[in-house]
Amino acid sequence: MIKGFTPRLYQETILATATTKNTLVVLPTGLGKTNIFLMLAAHRLKLYPDSKILLIGPTRPLIDQYLEVFRKNFDIPEGKMAVLTGMVAAEKRTELWNNATLIFSTPQGLENDLLAGKISLENVTLLGFDEAHRAVKDYSYVWIAKQYIKTARFPRILALTASPGSDMEKITEVCQNLFIEDIEVRTESDQDVKPYVQEMEIDWVKVNLPPELLEIKKLLELSLRSKLEVVKKMGFLSGITGVTKGDILKLQARLHAGMASDKKHFPLLMAVSALSEAMKVGHALELIETQGVTALYKYVERLKEDAKAAKTKAVKRLFTDNNFLAAIEKTWQLYEKKAEHPKLDELKRIIKENVADVKGAKAIVFNQYRDSAQKLQQELNKVEGVRASIFVGQMKKGDTGLSQKEQKELLKRFAEGEFNAIIATSIGEEGLDIPKVDLVVFYEPIPSAIRQIQRRGRTGRQEKGKVIILVTRDTRDEAFRWVAHHREKRMHSILKTLKSRLKLTPIAQRQLDKFA
Repeated sequence: MIKGFTPRLYQETILATATTKNTLVVLPTGLGKTNIFLMLAAHRLKLYPDSKILLIGPTRPLIDQYLEVFRKNFDIPEGKMAVLTGMVAAEKRTELWNNATLIFSTPQGLENDLLAGKISLENVTLLGFDEAHRAVKDYSYVWIAKQYIKTARFPRILALTASPGSDMEKITEVCQNLFIEDIEVRTESDQDVKPYVQEMEIDWVKVNLPPELLEIKKLLELSLRSKLEVVKKMGFLSGITGVTKGDILKLQARLHAGMASDKKHFPLLMAVSALSEAMKVGHALELIETQGVTALYKYVERLKEDAKAAKTKAVKRLFTDNNFLAAIEKTWQLYEKKAEHPKLDELKRIIKENVADVKGAKAIVFNQYRDSAQKLQQELNKVEGVRASIFVGQMKKGDTGLSQKEQKELLKRFAEGEFNAIIATSIGEEGLDIPKVDLVVFYEPIPSAIRQIQRRGRTGRQEKGKVIILVTRDTRDEAFRWVAHHREKRMHSILKTLKSRLKLTPIAQRQLDKFA
């Protein structure tokens, strides 16, 4: 059944586990997770020739990608493969399901079809979950896995991810929700993987925040401090030094839960409102530290519109804060002067040296914010020899965006050399088979181990790759750099612990516990 590729040693080792147990496979991007699923699909169809194989992925472009891998490497008639997404009419989906052996689907439509009784998982002998780290809380993967274990006659699950996270609770939840019985982890440094991994050079390029941006930063820090002081005064914070965005979000959730039972509790109301203001100021602070003037200016303009529309009292109150108003005024002045973050000049230099001046070279620049991404595209296109495009997700309320069809087309044009640089938001991190690139630039470090691993995996696939991470000294950039590093190390430690635990717990008992 398999054609066109020779399995690698680590793929065969992982397959040996996956044939006997529901397995979570943690493998860096670009090392052939889909091919492991393909090999297991061939094995299951040999055991159960009249059964169905189902692979679920979170987005339509990913689904199209799986189909291409199977077309190329699996010996099966085209008519026996089906793609089920929200773009396919409900009646047609049922027809395709009934006639197909290999089915590739997004989770939400599949969940709806199962709930409506239009399809059954009884005859599915292999269910794959790609980007398996999503299997938490009420994401569709969770319910589908439960239904599968309940109804399938010969169930087998293969869960695939480049990183399941760095939190014991989260990884345990993913494993429980997907009925995982064993874990197979590989890193670039493992002996059986090393021969297939290209050398990767990682450079950290540091810049200093100029005095005029430091001034805005200090004003925003004073504003943020004043909001947190209110919360402390109300008795909900013991101190305000080192309070993070995560701390604020957790406290907000706790206070909102308190408000549900006492809506007239004045200190609660005051604290909740102050935290809402603190979140907005904190975001502004992050933008000036890591992105620059344009991103902050556009964010403040949106806040002004919200204040005019009287959407929330917290936003209106923000515009009575003298420190915040002074920061806005200085931002407006710098925006008029076209001043920017020093990262921008560094980025232009890096792209010129590594892409514009190197024949056939390509780069991906990762940036978290659409406003910044648009600015970077404009500026990079001013550099001689650079042809940059923006790669973002689907449109959000009046924002810029690309449909999934446009995303696919853009990647095709990038592969063909029409562009030699793309500026990607988080859409470019997950799963998509982005064409070979020589350079990946992080415009900012990110505190997420999952996203850092995904970004890094976009280069060094066939040839030596290079990663450059831009860092602003004495800002959250430096903190995020180390947070991601420690979270990645913690992830591998947790996975080893869980693998040991799974071996100690009988499979049947774990499945009974799930439905208890």
